Amino acid sequence: MSTDATNARKIDRGEAEDGCPVSRGSDGVWAVRSYAAARTALRSTDTVQAGLGVETVEKMPAKIRRPVLYRDGPEHREHRRQTAKYFTPRRVDESYREIMERVAEEQLDKLRGAGQAQLSELSFNLAIEVACAVIGLTESRPGLDHRLERFFPEEFGEPGFTSLNGLYWIWRQATNWSGIYFKDVRPAVRARRAQRRDDLISHLLDEGCSSAEILGECITFAAAGMVTTREFVNLAAWHLFTDSALLDRYRAAEEPEQLAILHELLRLEPVVGHLRRRTTAPVELPTEDGETVTVPTGEIIDIQVSATNTDPNAMGDQPLAVCPARPLNDASAPGLSFGDGAHKCPGSNIAIMETAIFLKKLFALPDVRMQTPPRVSFNDAIGGYELRDMVVAVPKS
Repeated sequence: MSTDATNARKIDRGEAEDGCPVSRGSDGVWAVRSYAAARTALRSTDTVQAGLGVETVEKMPAKIRRPVLYRDGPEHREHRRQTAKYFTPRRVDESYREIMERVAEEQLDKLRGAGQAQLSELSFNLAIEVACAVIGLTESRPGLDHRLERFFPEEFGEPGFTSLNGLYWIWRQATNWSGIYFKDVRPAVRARRAQRRDDLISHLLDEGCSSAEILGECITFAAAGMVTTREFVNLAAWHLFTDSALLDRYRAAEEPEQLAILHELLRLEPVVGHLRRRTTAPVELPTEDGETVTVPTGEIIDIQVSATNTDPNAMGDQPLAVCPARPLNDASAPGLSFGDGAHKCPGSNIAIMETAIFLKKLFALPDVRMQTPPRVSFNDAIGGYELRDMVVAVPKS
């Protein structure tokens, strides 16, 4: 257990640690901080995806297929059923472990050669290569990491036609979309039109998706599989560098215990801090006193993941401490960091496994140390943290 049993968190989101489990704010949004209520909302068939740009996607012509992140109902469930094979624990172990091991070694070779490196760069390259293998983006021209950095900058501007800044962001978005399309997606699609492979792009082609629709899916998976994984690798390393007891335990542990440690750190510090749903019918959410609260049709539910993950009714004693494999009172998984229900993150096994493999190799390096702690910023769109400028160092080889 962490030496600080009161609050081991490193990320201050500026949110209260406690509050009403279910409440309706002055803006009409229902804030959910209870684990049981959050899980109910996420699993309900009477809620659909909200936030994450879904409002913009809904304005697209009906004939254009929406990325899976923005679909709900039978079509969404069937897509998830057909693509589940790419993300099972067995598939991750048999098909992607070798890639994770190889790429982790390649990134750490950069660290060994230079003596120091930005961890966010090493982890981003790791996440990109693993996600590209799963998706099928294997014919990309050099520079995908820079294209993704531009697509997901630390600070977003608001596109519009009424100001120079708005026009700039319209131009920038168009440039970023076209760059990824022409340099990454189109080459992959061409190769798979000629010969199918066992990856997501080949599956989408079999479903009759156009190149533009495949681009939308690839961008969605880039955000989910590359950007968020980078943040978690940095977060987990930060915890381990600054908690000697936990680091000793991680180094000595077999892989199942290492995975349990990482799940616990992610429970405590979810990369995505808010999940939003919109009700399509009245939804009953449980309260702590055994009663229910009814959220009417057409309302927005804001699930505050950082609060639900530390709900003592579900997580037991000392919910703000690091306690791997903690006994759970009312939870089927260690928190809701990967979501739940129809939109639960399909790549959770991949993200945790590649993080475990990379950190095992990182902390096996002789005299590895954190030279500079990370700079913390936030992506307000998802309530997520971004960690940059964390420098790790080893004796130069």
